[in-house]
Amino acid sequence: MSDLNHFADTTTGVVFIHAAPTALCPHVEWALASTLDASSAMRWEDQPAQPGARKAIVDWIGPVGTGARLADSLAKWSMLAFEVTEDPSDLVDGERFSHTPELGMWRGQTGASGDVVIGENRLRHLMAAGPAAFHTAVETELGTPWDRALEPLRGHPAVAEVTWLSRVG
Repeated sequence: MSDLNHFADTTTGVVFIHAAPTALCPHVEWALASTLDASSAMRWEDQPAQPGARKAIVDWIGPVGTGARLADSLAKWSMLAFEVTEDPSDLVDGERFSHTPELGMWRGQTGASGDVVIGENRLRHLMAAGPAAFHTAVETELGTPWDRALEPLRGHPAVAEVTWLSRVG
């Protein structure tokens, strides 16, 4: 990466840990810090919607593709409920990853406004399945089942202090 386009390959995003068992919190911190090659001191709070669970928010800065690496590192613990966003950058759409213990991982492409985007070829493929299956397939492509499952965990005030992690070099 040259000095002139140093920021062209860099993006930002957010990790929302909606619900993590208390014993798993240090492991989550380690996984995020290891993925970003940065130190971490996350601020954890109780998750009122799920007794015994904790929640945290982490803003991050890193190379394009970091969101996928973060989501992959967290998905190793199937009992986590989390979301990872990666903001769009020059010539690269953003992404959102959602994970629940019941549904597993969902991945969607996002546009500049943060909306999930379904590409033309994917829509054509879904339409070919027929009208009966189209609605359900589009809802799945949009991540609707994951949004429904995560909404009760999102509904509580956000953690007051946000931790920034950034990869250097």
